[in-house]
Amino acid sequence: MTVRSDPEENETHALLNLIGSLTTRQVLEIGCGDGRLTWRYADATGHITAIEPDTERIQQAQSACPASLRKRVEFHNLNLEQYAAQVHSAPFDLAILAWSL
Repeated sequence: MTVRSDPEENETHALLNLIGSLTTRQVLEIGCGDGRLTWRYADATGHITAIEPDTERIQQAQSACPASLRKRVEFHNLNLEQYAAQVHSAPFDLAILAWSL
């Protein structure tokens, strides 16, 4: 059975309506999982730092990353606390936590 997640892209539209233009924004996506949401808005951003503590899911996201987005999205197999401990200064314009809590 094929599972389709948000085929009408309501989640993406709601996200973009809420935050407006992402064109030059630096985005931190906390809990990116397999990239399900990442690919829906990535082409509209300046840069995405995507973190995910689940090794299998981050590997899925890295493998699924479209070639056109590879320079725009960077992945880290870390949770938020680990990422924050490693980064001394990270100027993000926006943090997204879709289904992460």
